[in-house]
Amino acid sequence: MTQIITPPDADPARRDPAPRSRRKHAGTPGPRRWLVSGIALVAAVGAWAVLAALVDDPILPRPLQVFERVIAIIVSGEAFTNFASSIGKIAAGFALAMIGGLIIGFAMGRSRFMSSYFSLPLFVLGNMPGLTYAVFGLLIFGVGAGGPIVVSALVALPFIAMNVAEGVRSVDGNLLAMCRAFERNRRDVLRHLYLPALVTFVFAGVRYGFAMAWKVEALTEVFGASDGVGFMIRKAYQEFQVGDMLAWTTLFIVAMVLIERGLAHLENRFFAWRKEIA
Repeated sequence: MTQIITPPDADPARRDPAPRSRRKHAGTPGPRRWLVSGIALVAAVGAWAVLAALVDDPILPRPLQVFERVIAIIVSGEAFTNFASSIGKIAAGFALAMIGGLIIGFAMGRSRFMSSYFSLPLFVLGNMPGLTYAVFGLLIFGVGAGGPIVVSALVALPFIAMNVAEGVRSVDGNLLAMCRAFERNRRDVLRHLYLPALVTFVFAGVRYGFAMAWKVEALTEVFGASDGVGFMIRKAYQEFQVGDMLAWTTLFIVAMVLIERGLAHLENRFFAWRKEIA
């Protein structure tokens, strides 16, 4: 008589349905996170209102006055035109950073010599103060769009290049040897091996690079630009309009948070399958 032994993992009674449930809710932010953030925001605005009431001076406007200026700026159309200008400069700078970062990062990932050659320059670019970028952008390119575009590219380049290099190094050497054994051409290797490995690293580099480039680009506009969010902040400062300065700063923060959260949502949406595998 033959005895059939059922493996433990194949026994339906012993299967744990919990992992599926955990995977389903692992990446979903609970309401507690938003509740805590909302409470912190309300507390900060409340402290601002109390301090403004105690000071009672135009140098520190009340939150309601700043909110009224935010609405007025949005209704007038100035918010759209200036944010479109700033985002356009950042997009142009990121296009340059992506081209340079992909080339440099791929070379660093494939060659130890190139990794040693570019490590120090990328470290310097990534740690240089934003004010230095703004001043040199003004001195070299003058007042215009050239300075913010180049500054955005230089700020984002190290993050993209370093992440691309790590992505190239993460490719399994056995898979490369298999591709050579089956005589696959370089185009197929790049498309089916390197590209899937690099996408997540590039996305992470774009998020970090954007967070830095957005701030430095606005700072460069403060020093040398004829439009954009930074230019409007400088204009309000020159006219001693503290309410307008705070209104533009508020719009800047809101836009930055929305774009960053949008990028995070896209990253979680596109690469959710990696988390489920892990």
